[in-house]
Amino acid sequence: MGGTVQTDIDPRSLIGVRAYDSNGEKLGTVDEVYLDDATGTPQWAAVRTGLFHRDAFVPLGPSELADEGLRVPYDRELIKAAPGFGVGRHLSPGQELQLYHHYGLALPPDVAKAPSHGQGQEPQPRERHFGEVAGPDD
Repeated sequence: MGGTVQTDIDPRSLIGVRAYDSNGEKLGTVDEVYLDDATGTPQWAAVRTGLFHRDAFVPLGPSELADEGLRVPYDRELIKAAPGFGVGRHLSPGQELQLYHHYGLALPPDVAKAPSHGQGQEPQPRERHFGEVAGPDD
């Protein structure tokens, strides 16, 4: 296997896969996968960290799927500090924006090109929602 997470991968195949941080330390297992409603591509995974059964959202774009599992190119502390929104619901555009900023990721073109609402304010994301694809009970 190997390589970044493919946009044409069946997101359900990621459920239950072990996730590792940039240092190779186990984070937990993928609990749910979230798709971009506009494109249908996998964008985020909720990883059950085991610490009080909290799910941490991680970006799939820069992550790598390898034989041993999903390698997330971020330090464990940054991942555990990611905003927590709960799982099983759509991520709102505001929540999506928080995740992009938390991980220092470039905003997708349709978010970055959205008109700002005043000088000095960050651009507001267009109506894009990310939804639950599959969970452990599916």
